[in-house]
Amino acid sequence: MKIKVGIVGGAGYTAGELLRILLHHEYAELVAVVSSSNAGNPVYQVHDDLVGETDLVFASELAGDEDVVFLCLGHGNSKAWLEKYELPETTAVIDLSNDFRLEADADFGGREFVYGLPELNRSRIQQAQSIANPGCFATTIQLALLPLAQAGKLTEDVHVSAITGSTGAGQSLSETVHFSWRTNNVSIYKPFTHQHLGEIGESLAQLQPQLNSAMHFIPYRGNFSRGIFASVYTPSDLTQDEARELYQKFYAEAPFTTVSDQEIHLKQVVNTNKCLLHVQKFGKQLLITSVIDNLVKGASGQAVQNMNLLFGLPETTGLGLKAGLF
Repeated sequence: MKIKVGIVGGAGYTAGELLRILLHHEYAELVAVVSSSNAGNPVYQVHDDLVGETDLVFASELAGDEDVVFLCLGHGNSKAWLEKYELPETTAVIDLSNDFRLEADADFGGREFVYGLPELNRSRIQQAQSIANPGCFATTIQLALLPLAQAGKLTEDVHVSAITGSTGAGQSLSETVHFSWRTNNVSIYKPFTHQHLGEIGESLAQLQPQLNSAMHFIPYRGNFSRGIFASVYTPSDLTQDEARELYQKFYAEAPFTTVSDQEIHLKQVVNTNKCLLHVQKFGKQLLITSVIDNLVKGASGQAVQNMNLLFGLPETTGLGLKAGLF
């Protein structure tokens, strides 16, 4: 049987990624792609890489018989949409905004949103009906730290320096996404105050309840379109070999997260649902580098991974994507 899928907010980057993945997902049937500003227009006129791939037309509303609805709306807009449009209790919701990621926001309108990081909450996701898809920076950083938290090894402050591509800012125009500003340029934004720190802290505390280490996070805007490269370091009493063994054991059953024995780079993961990790020891500092594609593992690919878990499919279904290395 096919899973009937609806997408709300169908004109943005994350919706475009969902369409590219789901059009080739053997168990998914796209029944509605909602965009209030594009209703009646062919989907390929907005997502023009889909010319020849689909004859779907943007709709003004859902079909009404969806098994799952992906909300690809701006932060703060998913709550407003769910308040305005009542979905059947049997319809699963996967939200890609930050509206329901924190524990304080997880219960909404009779739905309980489970935090959708499969490497942390796989069994809870399989039993859920509503999913709060993690943020892109949050995914990158959490995957770099979860094994240490589970082992109770986060005992000192954690320092994070991470750079993201321009698609992380979404499709709306602003000064810092203009080509003339972004190209040949790097800048920081929201130092020490990034909104993803909340969800990262809650996930780490889930594994290490007595956690009291501070996290010092400096996010950078990069002069490329997609991907996140994070350098995460903290003092540790583990040797390099002990740390690598810890990480390999933790992710042994995680099909998309790989601990590499070689240094990693961004092109290895762009256009894929992979996270690559590399662990090194320098003196007392344990350095974990972590790379993902912010639109795939950091958003739409992870959302499909969560859909697969919700509907009892192998979580890799439809996600055998290839990196563009050259």
